[in-house]
Amino acid sequence: MPLAWLAVFAVIAVALVKIAFIDGMQPGQVLAAPGAAVAVPVVQATRATVTNTVQVQATVQSDAAVNVRNTTAGVVTHLFLSAGSKVSTGDRLYQVRTEVLPEPTAAAQPVTGPLTSGPAMAETGRAGGPNTATARTAASPVYTYTDVLAPVSGELATLTVLINQQVGVGDSTGTVNPGTFTLSGSVDASQQYRLLAKPASAQISVVGGPAPFTCPSVVLKSVAGDVAGATTGNVPGGLAGGVGRSVPYAIAGPGGGGAPEQGGTPTGTISCAVPSGVEVFAGLGATMTVTAGQAKDVITIPLTSVQGSVKEGLVWLAPAGAAHGPAAGTAAGPAAGNPAGNPAENPAGAAAGEPAGQPEQRKVQLGLNDGSMVEIVSGLAEGEAVLEFIPGAPARTPQGPQFAGSGPYPMGG
Repeated sequence: MPLAWLAVFAVIAVALVKIAFIDGMQPGQVLAAPGAAVAVPVVQATRATVTNTVQVQATVQSDAAVNVRNTTAGVVTHLFLSAGSKVSTGDRLYQVRTEVLPEPTAAAQPVTGPLTSGPAMAETGRAGGPNTATARTAASPVYTYTDVLAPVSGELATLTVLINQQVGVGDSTGTVNPGTFTLSGSVDASQQYRLLAKPASAQISVVGGPAPFTCPSVVLKSVAGDVAGATTGNVPGGLAGGVGRSVPYAIAGPGGGGAPEQGGTPTGTISCAVPSGVEVFAGLGATMTVTAGQAKDVITIPLTSVQGSVKEGLVWLAPAGAAHGPAAGTAAGPAAGNPAGNPAENPAGAAAGEPAGQPEQRKVQLGLNDGSMVEIVSGLAEGEAVLEFIPGAPARTPQGPQFAGSGPYPMGG
């Protein structure tokens, strides 16, 4: 037994010596520490199809009543219809009698009594007889009758003339309610630029209404034109119609590209007449989707990479050492999957932490854009890398519920 215990203690002593002096001297495995490096996001020009589709929040509005204008001066002699009647374009509403006075006519009459010299002798000589003279007689009045017609189809809302009433040319004598509707919405400057191609039709989706339908004859007008039309009452669905909704849009990202400011000042209106047979009511909301052109298989880059969005713009070519792709360059070192810093695995061809060069500015010709991507007509080749965001442009935080109340402190400090 004493020998057995001695053997056990000897084994324990050898184990402790090995742990303390042999294993403790060997270097242990070094854990990878997280690291970070600031890099400039870069995107490449690629081929894609750009569809210029603009969505506008619109409102259904009743078309304004059309005035009945009197076309001739005279006296009203007959009423064909009364207020509340259904009319079609060209129906007779009332009749106006106009008096036309002809020129007086000359007639030869016998002259009694002695003739004297002077004008009477001259008239006698022209009459052809010794005892005749010419006298002027007034002709009977002549009347013409004119029918005043309905300017449009609809309901005769008012008719203000009476029998034997004297009317003049251009007098407003009634109104016709056409019973038609117009969709109208506000557009900002960015949307107006995208609609320069003058779209012919729009796809309409009415909130709580019928199935989506096509609305022909889209009309795009500037604010100045709508104000003038609202003053004269000739433009239905203008600014006087009360369209005050702001136009929503998708935030493209931090940059001064082509994205408009949310809630920007409307610079124009877009409207179209609701086709007959589509059941709608005034005040309903709708989404108007307008497609103004499509470019297939063209070179594109994000709008955030371009300063300007119409015809001409500026881009910044990526310098050597810039990271490609929005997710590249966010981590470096062993945690980034490149523990040895192998240049072959660095897409920019530069070691981590090496400062990149200065970007090169270049002018490009722009085509269509869809609110996030823009067509490059010339100035940039496929595969060339540009900065994803314009240098020096302030970053914008997208608005949304995910950024409000997400922490223990209120927004704004």
